[in-house]
Amino acid sequence: MKLQCLIETEVQRNSKILMFDDKLIQKQYEEYKENYVEPDALGRSMMRDRITEDLSFVSQMTVEEYTLYLKYQEIHRKYPTQEIGTLFGSEKQFINERHVKLISEVKNNIWMPESPEDFENLEPELIYTSKEGDDNFSAGSWSEIWNCIRTFTSTMKNSSNIGRNLHYVVRDKPTGKYLGVICITGDFIDLTPRDNHIGWERDFKTNSGILNHSCIGSTIVPLQPLGYNYTGGKLLALLCLSDDIQKQWEENYGNKLVSVTTTSLYGKSKTGGLSQYDRLKHWKKCGYSNGSMTYELTKDTEREMLKYGEKNYNDRFFSLYVATRENGQPWKRDHRNRFRSFLFPKLEIPKDIIRSDHQRGIYWSALYDNSREFLRGEIKEDQLVRSQDFSTEGLTTLWKDKYARKRITNLLKNDRTNLDETLFYDDIAFMSWEETKAKYLPQVGR
Repeated sequence: MKLQCLIETEVQRNSKILMFDDKLIQKQYEEYKENYVEPDALGRSMMRDRITEDLSFVSQMTVEEYTLYLKYQEIHRKYPTQEIGTLFGSEKQFINERHVKLISEVKNNIWMPESPEDFENLEPELIYTSKEGDDNFSAGSWSEIWNCIRTFTSTMKNSSNIGRNLHYVVRDKPTGKYLGVICITGDFIDLTPRDNHIGWERDFKTNSGILNHSCIGSTIVPLQPLGYNYTGGKLLALLCLSDDIQKQWEENYGNKLVSVTTTSLYGKSKTGGLSQYDRLKHWKKCGYSNGSMTYELTKDTEREMLKYGEKNYNDRFFSLYVATRENGQPWKRDHRNRFRSFLFPKLEIPKDIIRSDHQRGIYWSALYDNSREFLRGEIKEDQLVRSQDFSTEGLTTLWKDKYARKRITNLLKNDRTNLDETLFYDDIAFMSWEETKAKYLPQVGR
């Protein structure tokens, strides 16, 4: 009888029409309930077993192995292959012919030096991906080119971000060859070491709108051989501060950009490793993240979890995955983590397999001498003072003089150059997980 009452209560809760303060959300909710069709979902025990199996598998991995595993899954999902019979037997090929053309043209357009000194001639330019595609490039738009480069040149998963986003392909202006990709997004709400450095009070930071004047470099990925041989990562990190990006941010969002945040791929967990942001002018290391990173489920399990959540926790599902603001963005931020945080305790998922203790370095750059004072609300926008050269040309010269020339000179002296390696991960699409791990695990973080 007690169980029956609980079930009836849940059914009643899911069948009634809730009232929201926001009229737009209320209208969406009523339409959602009117057209709602209950999904065919797994039972509680089966759902719990699926999630536990996924998380138990990845929680045993090192940070490097888990990073590569996410990349392996991403490539196989976005660029699927199939077995094709040929005169010489069977072979795997990309299903989408457009992918073949896109990958081929991108790979053939990566900057490759003919001599070690060729970096001296580089003239980087930032191509904002909202522009039309390159007339000399027939395989796709700038957005498609960006995603192709990002997916196949970084072992970090290519994740989309909700909200403010500026995507750039960085290329050499004279040759048109690609140097890397950058993505600038809305800044993190909470990063304790950064907030302590700025002197931010949380209430002021979150309620004043001041966070809109700061951003995060969420993708800063150089292509090889530029990255390894010439500290290309430092070039792209410097270009995140460029006048071009500051101008585009203000044009798109109406806020003057006064600071940039980023995080390293590794922190204290990468023994003896240095970040591309270490010892980099204009960038200050503030400390480390708290080490909390939620492990991801496979896409199949994620889909089953969403169906389970929609069936059993219908109202919560609507508020996080259906409801949208007038601009089309989700009503609630960080909906995936919010839903997992809600659902995992309901399913009694063991806490020790949900999160890792991986830490990341936190770096911050002030675009004005008194950026911190502005972000604390102590001065007005017209009182901001700039003394640094953030032109693309000035930042490029800084990179050449202070970092690239020293790096290639040292590599040449010790016979450690690698000027012909692109390190493009498209072959992962044709590999098993074990093959991928054997070939690329030592390359994670390059």
